[in-house]
Amino acid sequence: MPRVKRGNKRVQRRKKILGLAKGYRLTKSKLHRSAKESVDRALRFSYRDRRTKKRDFRGLFIIRVGAAARKNNISYSRFMSGLKKANIALDRRVLAEIAIKDPETFTQITESAKAALVAA
Repeated sequence: MPRVKRGNKRVQRRKKILGLAKGYRLTKSKLHRSAKESVDRALRFSYRDRRTKKRDFRGLFIIRVGAAARKNNISYSRFMSGLKKANIALDRRVLAEIAIKDPETFTQITESAKAALVAA
């Protein structure tokens, strides 16, 4: 079987790993083996947490919309139900933004949701 020396492929692969490990502390940014372990771990966390971030933000939006709805004397679930019946298609992120930046508009949205609940 012929001998494989790999040449510059090996150097390129190691350089890529060490580049990704730039800024890590101690040997994790200098030595290939510990850098590879750290980079692999970091990439796993980043993949997982991109999904977790979506979950966390959705929870935050729901809390903000619920708090603003309570100020207008309606529960979150009744508010969302009223929006659906009134055919107002705003997602939770936009509703949370409106609740924080423009409370008067949110009050108008809440009134139309209440009206749709009464009409139904």
